[in-house]
Amino acid sequence: MPGTVSPVTTETPDSPPTVRQVPSERTFHGDTVHDEYAWLADKDHQATTAYLEAENAWTDKATAHLAGLRDQVFQEIKSRTQETDLSVPTRKGNYWYYTRTVEGKQYGIHCRVPVQPGETAPPMADDKPGEEILLDGNALAEGKEFFALGTFDVSPDGNWLAYSTDFGGDERFTLRVKNLLTGEILVDEVPETFYGTAWSADDSTLFYITVDDAWRPNRVWRHTIGKAATDDVVVYEESDERFWVGVELTRSEKFIVIDTQSKVTSEVRIIPSETPTAEPVLVAPRQQGVEYNVEHHGHRFLILHNRDAEDFALAYTSADAPGDWVELIPHQPGTRLESVDAFARHIVISLRRDGLTGLRVMGDGSTDSYDMPFPEPLYSVGLAGNPEYDTGTVRIGYTSMVTPDSIYDVDLVTRQMTLRKQKPVLGGYDPADYEQFREWARAADGTSVPISIVCRKGVRDGGAAPALLYGYGSYEHSIDPYFSIARLSLLDRGVVYAIAHVRGGGEMGRHWYEDGKLLTKKNTFTDFVAVAEALVAKGWTTADRLVARGGSAGGLLMGAVANLAPRAFAGIVAQVPFVDPLTSILDPSLPLTVTEWEEWGNPIESAEVYAYMKAYSPYENVADLPYPKILAVTSLNDTRVLYHEPAKWIARLRRVAPNGTYLLKTEMGAGHAGPSGRYDAWKEESFVAAWTLDVLGLAGA
Repeated sequence: MPGTVSPVTTETPDSPPTVRQVPSERTFHGDTVHDEYAWLADKDHQATTAYLEAENAWTDKATAHLAGLRDQVFQEIKSRTQETDLSVPTRKGNYWYYTRTVEGKQYGIHCRVPVQPGETAPPMADDKPGEEILLDGNALAEGKEFFALGTFDVSPDGNWLAYSTDFGGDERFTLRVKNLLTGEILVDEVPETFYGTAWSADDSTLFYITVDDAWRPNRVWRHTIGKAATDDVVVYEESDERFWVGVELTRSEKFIVIDTQSKVTSEVRIIPSETPTAEPVLVAPRQQGVEYNVEHHGHRFLILHNRDAEDFALAYTSADAPGDWVELIPHQPGTRLESVDAFARHIVISLRRDGLTGLRVMGDGSTDSYDMPFPEPLYSVGLAGNPEYDTGTVRIGYTSMVTPDSIYDVDLVTRQMTLRKQKPVLGGYDPADYEQFREWARAADGTSVPISIVCRKGVRDGGAAPALLYGYGSYEHSIDPYFSIARLSLLDRGVVYAIAHVRGGGEMGRHWYEDGKLLTKKNTFTDFVAVAEALVAKGWTTADRLVARGGSAGGLLMGAVANLAPRAFAGIVAQVPFVDPLTSILDPSLPLTVTEWEEWGNPIESAEVYAYMKAYSPYENVADLPYPKILAVTSLNDTRVLYHEPAKWIARLRRVAPNGTYLLKTEMGAGHAGPSGRYDAWKEESFVAAWTLDVLGLAGA
């Protein structure tokens, strides 16, 4: 960066910041790219901070007229939320564990109470005699701008708590151990740790993870309680930069599991929890393109895998001497097996079929099974908080676009479902006032793309309505139908809310993911445009009353469709958007880059990948187009998508397509997920909702 000249100027108080260009270029495969805003990657330079603060000031000014609406939406979210509340207690050993929230407090309070003699159902009364506060997030966060927990792990005997904290938003945690009998925080403190811990059977040993310079979790450590971290031992280190490591204790509490995964390949090692100093035993060596995970079940390890099984199959091998895999559930194309959970007398398989999630139950020693039935045409279901191994009851979470989050206990023998709690929605919410639909769009190559839609009843009676279309489409991550209190502020103003289940996600099985990654990535973007066009063609909305929204890899989607079909949308919300993917994936020193090559391709080694990525990269393809209004939201301490990607994108949009309206909002003390406190998160959502309503012409509604 030349001299001390600030690259940021402001023409007048009534115009957005003007960012000076600083010459910078790179050359790959004979292609030279000029990046006039590359200097913004220098996070520590005062000019970078000046630019971000100037953009924030401009965004504040440009949205000042929405202050009243923002406050109104915030109050709506707040008034519909039961602020003093608690989760359904979950049994582990001799205690019921739960989290409660208190009105006016940002963070949850983690608690437990002893199980009373003969007590089989969770105690649901708000006032619980004998309550013990394990960790108060509000006390930990006092005086901090940001707070997040990385791990919260109670030892098998219930006497110790391992927990880790992040006060910056960069997902680098400090690990601590608390004596739950005395309340003492031990001197055992380990900085710069990652998510995930595991206890030994006798609670003497704690396993944890650290990251390398590129923020890749690469080492599993063994720590002896009561000793200094300098005495800790590396149990496993992964040298292949494509792979991440994880560690956990099996539900049976018999084995420590060390799993090593790239985007397409995995490998698992196990350590008996009773002998934590033993060398890890390999379950099966890695084979490129084969993914598997391990669940302990009695004398065997259950193996969920995709070896010659695109949508995965279930097998098992001996727990005493892992070897050959014996088939238990064969591969069935179109039924994606996503995870397996073992209990003493049952196995529960989480699956996906026809775009919907499901749960299958198998009895121990039997291949007989049944699928749990659910009443709505659109819904999401999954296991929720089941730490006990020896049980005949499992807890599930259920929701739909009209049904608030619901917790059920299911008797695996009688199949009876008992509702333990449904998330309260205050203010007289009635699901009968809303309706949900499944529509389909036809992609350019003939593929049918599912759409989930929710709206208030009667909205369609007047013809096309204002609409918000959400999308993601990467990493086989599915955006399943879900309930949102915040969304009600849009629905009650007549907005139709739709989710585009585009390729690159996992909604329709593994092939859906494979058809939206690497050299088929553009399908993700063209699918989304096809969905937008279908909503218009089917009379749901019109292009001038449609806002698109996505975050992270979904933010890449937003940037790409802005270039592909700028006239298809009235506005675009891009949150922590991955809009400069080529620059990031070309730099192996950045967090995540090497591990991402199996998702996006390696443009350093392949000229074909380089050209393909450059052809869809939002930043590379900014042109003088009639862009819709764009709001980009980012965080300074984001490790996953660096803040400078949206900052550069907005700067280039403003220069190349000066007739558009572009706003950049940067959280100066947060990470990838944005503000950490619940009230701060509601304010952020209110900001986005108010901007969206303004674009849709509903700011006065």
